Amino acid sequence: MPLSILDILGGEQMRKSAIVSVVLLAALVAFGPVALAQEPGLKVPLETPGPGWRTCPHCENNAHVADDRKKANVDTRTFNPHDISGVWGNGGPQFDALVPLDFNTVPPLTPYGQKLLDANKSDSPQWNSKDPWNICDPLGWPRDFTFSYGMEFIQLPDRVLQFFERGHTWRTIWTDGRKLPPDPPIQRFYGYAVGRWEGDTFVVESNGFDDRTWVTRYELANPDPQDPLHKPGTGGAGNRFGFKYLGGFPHSDEMPVEERYKRLNYGLLQATLTVIDPKVYTAPWTTTATQALRPNAEIGEDFCVSSDSIDFTNRITIPTLSTK
Repeated sequence: MPLSILDILGGEQMRKSAIVSVVLLAALVAFGPVALAQEPGLKVPLETPGPGWRTCPHCENNAHVADDRKKANVDTRTFNPHDISGVWGNGGPQFDALVPLDFNTVPPLTPYGQKLLDANKSDSPQWNSKDPWNICDPLGWPRDFTFSYGMEFIQLPDRVLQFFERGHTWRTIWTDGRKLPPDPPIQRFYGYAVGRWEGDTFVVESNGFDDRTWVTRYELANPDPQDPLHKPGTGGAGNRFGFKYLGGFPHSDEMPVEERYKRLNYGLLQATLTVIDPKVYTAPWTTTATQALRPNAEIGEDFCVSSDSIDFTNRITIPTLSTK
């Protein structure tokens, strides 16, 4: 059975995102393979709030991204390897979005981890009914890093701030010499984080995560041959594991995460993220990806608003499911 429009749009239930994506879907259907093969190009004007303002990281097409990076001379410009500030991610098909976790390196789950994974599987084959984002729970860490809406590093004397457009939230990475709390009194959606430099690599360690969040969600292939956004039999990491319904990979409240960031040049940042959770996974789960600098973008606002979510569910989700 084909997935619903919710899964075509990445399972999000926010009105604004849905409207934009539905318009895109209509254009793809109208223009067919030509629309899929061509980028709009520089002739499409950028939308900004006004003079002096910049667009959001995911609001540029690939032509604008390439043009911005060329004008900023990102490949040959001199840089400070200990300065990772800037807006990163969502660099188009030639770059990873942020750090989509590597499903090729997922270790086997423990019996407890398998139980949690089973509990996260959707009740419906048509949408991700168990996704905490459906009720506007924070994405948490490291899931927020797997979304392609962009993020920004801001370096201060005693901390590094990492801002995310999705959810319009941030995490504080303390660099003042403090250690991670050995037994955090309160679990947090984004945990507790400390950072240090090892040569030219910025190393971040974090713990104390609220176990209601997911490490990441997984997709399923869309078998609908009429769907212009998916090729039949492709695009589903969940299919590799024999999953029939959508869901998400879990973690325990004892999970630590390690990140390693290294600026390869002015315009590229290498990121390695390792999930370490012996209660859930039998080995560490490591992903390495490259992020692209977005020199002409600034973080916008993308909240999950409960009233919008409820309205979207009543107007779109329920009618869609009732027709299947």
